[in-house]
Amino acid sequence: MLHEKNNRVRSYSTRDHVYETLRENIIKLKFKPGQNVSEKEISEMLSVSRTPVREAFVKLVQEELLEVYPQKGTFISLIDLEYVEEIRFIRELLERAAVKLAAENSGDVDLVSLRENLQRQRYCVEEKNYTKLFELDEEFHYIITLGSGKPRIWSVLQNFNAHLNRIRVLSLAANYNWEQILSQHTKIVDAIESQNPDLADEAMGEHLRKLRFELSSLKEEYPTYFK
Repeated sequence: MLHEKNNRVRSYSTRDHVYETLRENIIKLKFKPGQNVSEKEISEMLSVSRTPVREAFVKLVQEELLEVYPQKGTFISLIDLEYVEEIRFIRELLERAAVKLAAENSGDVDLVSLRENLQRQRYCVEEKNYTKLFELDEEFHYIITLGSGKPRIWSVLQNFNAHLNRIRVLSLAANYNWEQILSQHTKIVDAIESQNPDLADEAMGEHLRKLRFELSSLKEEYPTYFK
């Protein structure tokens, strides 16, 4: 029985590892929109059997990050701007509500971690490390959500954030207004620290609407990435 249980755990862990690795590579654009991928290629790349790869592909198709075309193959999905804007809109509503709560109860917010996060963002801007800057951006918003007392907001966002995150990574890779991002983040933290929910709400809204104005430029610069 123990041997069978260990096999199940090992099988689940491998499947989960393959799924998370592929999803991260898609979000961070290591796999480009429209790129062809195969079970054989991925199984060799990750040194796993094709079964967990096949299972990961099924999940990614359900999330619309992969598309399967009969007789042609499996491809990384192109970026759907209407879908991205819908998700951005949902994220703005939820995060603006969260940051207002965080400002109203700033004693529950880890301000030390937010300030340290800002310092590390500054270093990434200086080093032009957009991959790490994206990770710190995610951490920044996560800390605020935790401080709002509504941590499940973050879990809800993660369920459909992958499509929006591809645009965010693309925007950072194109070197669009890194200094502006850092400035907006600083304004958000200042508003939380000063317990000003209205200013925090306004700053978060300005920050999350920023992406709307970049979409047309990104589509023009990377036309093959979009539907």
